[in-house]
Amino acid sequence: QLQLVESGGGLVQPGGSLRLSCTASGFTLDYYSIGWFRQAPGKEREGFSCISSRDDSTYYADSLKGRFTISRDNDKNTVYLQMNSLRPESAAVYYCAADRAQMYDGSWYNAENFHSWGQGAKDTVSS
Repeated sequence: QLQLVESGGGLVQPGGSLRLSCTASGFTLDYYSIGWFRQAPGKEREGFSCISSRDDSTYYADSLKGRFTISRDNDKNTVYLQMNSLRPESAAVYYCAADRAQMYDGSWYNAENFHSWGQGAKDTVSS
């Protein structure tokens, strides 16, 4: 059974940092594209970062470039998302998702392209 578990969410002040983890069980995460999505209250779920299968290409929403970094640790079967310079609008429930398909510029941010999801981790950015 494929399972993804997010961890690392919490309360942080504006300008602070958090590192989210997405740990897989039941499958080898290295062979999968992993996307990070978030859903703020009253808003739709949006994709904002991805690391692709096969070539490990990374993708970010334009507003996050330079502040967020996605990476893999295959020994720990985990994908990390380092989030720096967090802003109040970053507060949301964060989800990781997996799919074996390779992702590209036109596909990585679409939730319909990912078929296994974690339960979500809540981040609150507040002073």
